[in-house]
Amino acid sequence: MLETPFVLAMFGLGTQELLIFMVIVLIIFGSARLPSLMRNLGRSANEFKAGMRDPIGDSDDSEKEKGKE
Repeated sequence: MLETPFVLAMFGLGTQELLIFMVIVLIIFGSARLPSLMRNLGRSANEFKAGMRDPIGDSDDSEKEKGKE
């Protein structure tokens, strides 16, 4: 049985590249704004996931209800 080595990689980036990227982000945004930036990023990702789960017909129904008012 072949064993694959454990590789910590995301989007084809290795550990060193991710570390360098995180340091650059920390320098650009600063430690004070970084928590709120990550919080907003997480909220955006959750809203995107929720939007992907909703059936396509829901947006049409809400537009029809707005027209009735």
